[in-house]
Amino acid sequence: MADTAESQVETKKEKSQPPSEDSTTADDKKKIDLLLQAVGATPIMKTKKWSVERGRTIQSLSQFISRYLKLDGSEQLFIYVNQSFAPSPDQDVGVLFDCFGSDGKLILHYCNSQAWG
Repeated sequence: MADTAESQVETKKEKSQPPSEDSTTADDKKKIDLLLQAVGATPIMKTKKWSVERGRTIQSLSQFISRYLKLDGSEQLFIYVNQSFAPSPDQDVGVLFDCFGSDGKLILHYCNSQAWG
């Protein structure tokens, strides 16, 4: 009888504990954190950290940045990963995050003139 009472107490304790840090919702897995940093004379975005869907492409991200900065249609925008290479426009951000992300975020640099790679 004492064993049953002890197991009930343990079960209640387990239920009252907050969820562990490892538990994530399906929504968290679909989005990743991006840190966007300007290079050179490119205008700086007021908000640098963004949460975007994993399936978003570099081209759609480039279009978003251009609209946010109100760049002319004739101005080009270059995006670089780790200050070294420019990913292809059809590359998914989620794949780049899996390969080059660190500390839970992917750092992308943007500029309106060719800088690296």
